[in-house]
Order: sequence, then structure tokens, then C-alpha cells
Amino acid sequence: MTSSPTHQAPFSIGLTGGIGSGKTTVANLFGELGAAIIDTDAIAHQLTVPGGAAIAAIRTGFGDDFITAEGAMDRGKMRAHVFADVDARKRLESILHPLIRSETARAATEARGDYLIFVVPLLVESQQWRNRTSRILVVDCSEEVQISRVMQRNAMSRAQVEAIMAAQATRADRLAAADDIIENNLDTAALMPQIAALHARYLSLAKTNSGDHL
Repeated sequence: MTSSPTHQAPFSIGLTGGIGSGKTTVANLFGELGAAIIDTDAIAHQLTVPGGAAIAAIRTGFGDDFITAEGAMDRGKMRAHVFADVDARKRLESILHPLIRSETARAATEARGDYLIFVVPLLVESQQWRNRTSRILVVDCSEEVQISRVMQRNAMSRAQVEAIMAAQATRADRLAAADDIIENNLDTAALMPQIAALHARYLSLAKTNSGDHL
């Protein structure tokens, strides 16, 4: 890993991609090279584990049926509910999004790395990240690859995966929003040259944007 600055650089990347595109794999590889990674999906998950900051509001807003015996949000039941009910999805978002924003901001102030990568699954849909990050990086793959990966990983049917994809931004919309694109139709070995080239570019841009402390 490369040396880290004494404080967070202002240069940052918003990393996104559709379900099954490989966002986490790509982010982890950048992290191994020295980038600081803040995963908003991981933050959301922490908010909904037993004792998480969102549990009380979820229990109040949705009832005990959506809380497991261990005290976590029942993610499978909630996922099915909010995909079927737009109002329920908005209600859940009104609980989670302010908490995610505040926790993301806190994590950013504490991050140490050559530059900062925010992993945001719904970056294109949210519209706010364009002004919050220096560049948008999209991890792209074919829709058939997405479907195959998620079916294998999550034991979902094709129809279930397609329903999730239909609720996300289209592949074309993500590509249109991208400053940079990583193609991930193959395996990790095919990612490495792309990530290495972008990392070198981001290091250069981070130095330009953040002065001599890098």
C-alpha cells in the first residue's frame, strides 16, 4: 500500500454500478493500492443490525414484523415490501438516508488514504453525488452477466434479479453519468490493468487538487 497523507485529500471518486457489476471487488482492489474506501451500502447495513441507529425508527414505521428475533431489520422481507410499494420505499428512505448521509460525512472526515472513494450503489438515481465528488467511476458489465452473478450469489430467480435491475438506473444512464468506466465482464485478472491505470491517474489528480501533503 502506498503511503497515506496526514489528513483527507479533497479529491474523491463516486464509484457505482448496477447490482452484480462487481463494485465491491473493484473498490477493494483500489483500497489495496492506497485509496480510502467508504461503502454507503455497508453503512446502511450497520444501521440495520441489532442495536443499529435505524432500528427503533424502522420498528415504529413498519412494525415488529420487519424486525428479526435478533433485533435486526429483516432485509429479505423489507426488500420485497419496498419493491412492491413505492410509498413504503420512500418511508424507508426517509429513515435511512439522513443517517447514511451523516455517517458518510463522519467517515469521510476520518478517512486516511491517497484519495477517497465513495461506493454508492444508487449514485445515479440520487442525483446528489455529482457535486459531492470529483469524478464518477462506473463499473460496467453486460446485463446477462449481472443476472448470472446475482442469481448465483444470492440464490435468486431470474425474475427477482430483473425486478431489482428494473428499479435501478439503466445501464445507459450510468454510462452517460460516468467520467471513468471499468469493464467487468470477465474475472479479477482483467480488472487489474484497468484499476492500475486509473489509480495512477487519480494519484496525479489528487496531488493537483490537494497540494503537497500527498
